[in-house]
Amino acid sequence: MSVLQSIFLGIVQGITEFLPVSSSGHLAIFKHIFHLNTDGGMLFDILLHVGTLLVVLIVFRRDIGMLILEALRMIGDMFFNLRTLVASGKGEKGPMRSIVRNNYRKFVILIIVSTIPTGIIGILGKDLVEQAGSTLLVPGICLLITGAVLYLTDRTPEGDKMPKDVTYREAIIIGVAQGIATLPGISRSGATIAACIFLGLDRRFSLKYSFILSIPAILGAAVLELKDLAGATLTAGETAVYLAGMLFAALTGYICIRTMLLAVRKKKLSYFAWYCFAAGIVAIAGHFLL
Repeated sequence: MSVLQSIFLGIVQGITEFLPVSSSGHLAIFKHIFHLNTDGGMLFDILLHVGTLLVVLIVFRRDIGMLILEALRMIGDMFFNLRTLVASGKGEKGPMRSIVRNNYRKFVILIIVSTIPTGIIGILGKDLVEQAGSTLLVPGICLLITGAVLYLTDRTPEGDKMPKDVTYREAIIIGVAQGIATLPGISRSGATIAACIFLGLDRRFSLKYSFILSIPAILGAAVLELKDLAGATLTAGETAVYLAGMLFAALTGYICIRTMLLAVRKKKLSYFAWYCFAAGIVAIAGHFLL
């Protein structure tokens, strides 16, 4: 794979990761059309995702900072309650602290709960996902499904649920939606945002939930892939090629995440639905003609 091909795929990743048109589906399609060999397979795809992960960390840095801070405070409160419980057994009574007492703390728990089904589906379906990306038919069908979901999302009534209103059962459903989105052609952002909106979450919070939820999913996938490739080696040239793709994925991703913030608030997801319908039809046609 050349540097230009890597940059091209990086731009595709940056655009499609945040716009709800499936980055994995587009990468699979372009690899087939242009007969690209990424050598490292899923490793290259994960490096592109890491590039866009950096964008999420930058755009939502305040919320992520608060989540980390409140998570640490929750751990501190749990140790305090444990110490109080031990003291009460010795006849010393003291007040217990509430662990989940604000929206950020509830959001921390929701992210953890949603990540569990995503991780389970990701591990169990890893081989299936790789096989699905070896043909244009599966990404094509999945793009049609993504289009239908986006079309319905714009026509769903406004919700107003914030973290304190979201149940753990709903968090599991959102996590399952993200797990299913590992299939090429199913947009991760589209699936999770749609799940949030269908469940009645506030649209801005739905977007924030979706992108912050991607952080543990991408990191987990990267760890698993690096473990499997522990014995693999990359030349200096291959490393430079991969890093070029990651850099351009980050740059284009930053522009597109800003576009997505506006599209969700203004109910403009239908535009992406029509694009997914067109791309899905092209992919399916390509499966039978190429």
